[in-house]
Amino acid sequence: MSLSNRVLYRYFSSAKHPAKNARTKWKSVIGLEVHAQLNTKSKLFSGARATFGAAPNSCVALFDASIPGTLPVLNKNAVELGVRTALALGCSVSAVSMFDRKHYFYADLPSGYQITQQRAPLARGGALSFPVFVPGVTKTPYYKTARLHQLQLEQDSGKSLHDPVERKSLVDLNRAGIPLMELVFEPDLETGEEAAALVKELMLILTRLQSCSCKMEDGALRVDANISVHLENTPLGTRTEVKNIGSVRAVAQAVDYEIQRQIEVLDNGGKIHNETRAWDSAAKTTVAMRDKEVVQDYRFMPEPNLPPLHLKLHETAGTEMESEADVIDVPKLGHSLPELPEQTRQRIIQMHQLSNTIAITLVNDIPLHEHFRVITEKSSGRSAKLVANFLINELLTILNRNKLDTADCCVTSGQLGTIVDMLQENQLNVQYARRVLQELLSSADDRLQMCPREIVTTNHWFLITDEAQIRQQCEDVIKRHPKLADKYRKGKEKMLYALAGEVAKASEEKIDMARAVELLKEMLK
Repeated sequence: MSLSNRVLYRYFSSAKHPAKNARTKWKSVIGLEVHAQLNTKSKLFSGARATFGAAPNSCVALFDASIPGTLPVLNKNAVELGVRTALALGCSVSAVSMFDRKHYFYADLPSGYQITQQRAPLARGGALSFPVFVPGVTKTPYYKTARLHQLQLEQDSGKSLHDPVERKSLVDLNRAGIPLMELVFEPDLETGEEAAALVKELMLILTRLQSCSCKMEDGALRVDANISVHLENTPLGTRTEVKNIGSVRAVAQAVDYEIQRQIEVLDNGGKIHNETRAWDSAAKTTVAMRDKEVVQDYRFMPEPNLPPLHLKLHETAGTEMESEADVIDVPKLGHSLPELPEQTRQRIIQMHQLSNTIAITLVNDIPLHEHFRVITEKSSGRSAKLVANFLINELLTILNRNKLDTADCCVTSGQLGTIVDMLQENQLNVQYARRVLQELLSSADDRLQMCPREIVTTNHWFLITDEAQIRQQCEDVIKRHPKLADKYRKGKEKMLYALAGEVAKASEEKIDMARAVELLKEMLK
């Protein structure tokens, strides 16, 4: 479980769930629009670098600045990444798609229009089935399906920088023309938990496809949520749109807050206005941005400088007029798709007999699943269930205690595998396994060279399994606590655990407690 997931868990554990509280009267409806930056080296219609964090206006081609006489040239790699994503989501890829001009004015949009695919998108249809599971909130995981209305390619705008001190506004065109993929989902969701789970699953898929970095903190993935509430068996209510939500946690919070806000307005006799709102992460509220009661006319028109985009949908040879280098072969891209997250879950469930909950927890955290894969594949004798439980229950506990994300964990899969081996070979118990993990995390200088076995040896943390030594420890405890022994013999069975606790305490919790309990029972007969 990543740090962001643990924060999300803490939020859900303490927050009220407005949609659930009002379920008897109100029903909420949520649809998401996701803008994902395609993982290309250059922009959608120019050869300028698509580099995050570069100096302002250092990644700008003449076309990006709308210099007269410049023409767009479509980035083939961006189209291929869009097609791979569409196929992974079960969409119908269009044999012919077209680009449109969407006219609106912003200072960071030099041309006065955005090139997009509103009317004839790259793909339509499809669906995303995803697990909804927040530990402590949802008792058991359940699956939800959101239909995908369409997937389209479009260019991003630049960025306006406002300096209130100098009272100046500056424009950075580095993002102008960055290739985006807009995924428009049907309003099939009901709660903030489901909205966040959809975004999380989509991020896992895009990461597997390498079509988007999904770094929301860098603006590589942004979410807009359309939210409305209505009484059961009545038409859908007026919706509001919450724009540019910047994290998975914020998606859940913004959606649940907006549902509660709309319910309170309607319960007090008010009216919901069709408007665009923003999420204030500091105040944990949505804030009105602009009214949408009057539909804005974007004056969509076909992009005259880009021909229709033709794709090869069937496994047939290209025509004489086109070379293989210029053809985007959709079936070939389909054959190259990697194993998707849900396929991975089902595979490890069947292969290792893991529970659905454990499989979801592992796969939803990319670094955690990578540790699981490496540890289990490196040695066939390792118990997959033990590995999974160790990673989820012990590693995540230590990382959470140190306020670390799994992506920032310095402990290697090899070191984790060694600890698992020692647990499986009954050389180490769970308590001291946690101490070894803490030692590895704390020793910043030479942690990569440290061997868990050396740590255990140096600190004398090996599990005590010698039969004679365990028997002696049990005899000593019985002698020191005769009253507890007498009570157990008289039928108070809980006293056995009190005596076992004394054995553990005397051995600094290093003794094999399973064998110690067996010997205590035998001695107390």
